[in-house]
Amino acid sequence: MADTSDTRTPAQIEADIRHRRQVLAATLDEIGVRVHPKTIVGDAKAKVVANLDHTVGRAYVQVNRVVTEVKAQFTDEEGAPRLERVVPVALAVVGVVGLLTLSTRRRRG
Repeated sequence: MADTSDTRTPAQIEADIRHRRQVLAATLDEIGVRVHPKTIVGDAKAKVVANLDHTVGRAYVQVNRVVTEVKAQFTDEEGAPRLERVVPVALAVVGVVGLLTLSTRRRRG
């Protein structure tokens, strides 16, 4: 059989009951805040913003890496342009712009 004797005084039992009621009230208040629609919506918004920030940050890093790699193709270690690579690309761009301009003029004329 279990020992059912309680050596606490009535005042101690009342103090324990008051303490447990306070803890229970605080717990119920916390649950009420957690399940409140504004809290749920706020938590969802915070998660979306955090995910978006993470995605944007990763995209920025990736774009920065690509830009750095492309820049490295057209500049040397000191940052000076590599003319053997810049000139052909510039000529190709001028050629494409020229062809587009001619094509536009022929359509109008």
